[in-house]
Amino acid sequence: MQHVTLQNYLSRLQSSLASSNLWLDEQGRARGRYFNASLTSAFQAIRSGDDLRVLAYEGYARSYDPNDQGLNIWRLLDYVANDEESVELDRLCRLLHTISFYRQQTTQELDLFLSVHSRLLAAVEGNHGAAFRRILDVLELPHQQIVLQLPQITPSQRWVLTHVAENYRRNGFRIGVNAANLEQASDLLARVRPATMKIDVSVANNPATQIALLEQADRSQCQVIFRKIETERQLQHLQTANNTVSPYAVQGFLFDVPRASLTMEVVPERSADLPLESHQQLENSYQ
Repeated sequence: MQHVTLQNYLSRLQSSLASSNLWLDEQGRARGRYFNASLTSAFQAIRSGDDLRVLAYEGYARSYDPNDQGLNIWRLLDYVANDEESVELDRLCRLLHTISFYRQQTTQELDLFLSVHSRLLAAVEGNHGAAFRRILDVLELPHQQIVLQLPQITPSQRWVLTHVAENYRRNGFRIGVNAANLEQASDLLARVRPATMKIDVSVANNPATQIALLEQADRSQCQVIFRKIETERQLQHLQTANNTVSPYAVQGFLFDVPRASLTMEVVPERSADLPLESHQQLENSYQ
């Protein structure tokens, strides 16, 4: 499916001067400028835990590098930008990801996951969901395919998370949350009613609690995603523990490394383990 309005917008970006804050480079990649840093998007697949088919992609903001080796832009700017500037950067990153995702022609039936930076939770007085929805409407892009992921929270932020979730939900977006552990996941599922929930595979260490959560999520029509899967051992442990018919999804460097181009459906050859230094390098790539 070709998005005509987006294509017209991209044609104008193609002819934009490099001094603008948003443009297309010679490779056709959308790039933005912030604090004199050149930004672009990288995407990592989210796959079905059953047959590993691609269900969605998550967008990550990176400093531009022609070989997809850019640095996590939030790590570079988190201690430079204040809260207001972080909100502006968050909006720019969402637009970059959206343009980069929908300009590629294999995205008709796939979802796009966009993270909301933790600093944005402090800006609850702003109707940020409405601002992003207006951009999508102008470009005639389907907001129904976009999942806005809220960050992990501390206990004192529970009410803020609920407030922001309702803000985005009123504007027609599906909500994703990140849980620190299985117990918090159950609480978020009941209180926030998210469409998706992410949990690090390293904390999915209680099979009984895990199965109960998946069954609860299945009843609530919430998709659980186990992330940061980096070894075959982690995947096998997850599959063994999930002795249930309840579906779940997986994400991690075992399957896909974030890249500017959307990956093919086929899962690449995987190794059983990675050396310690490779884990450390990959960890720096997470948003």
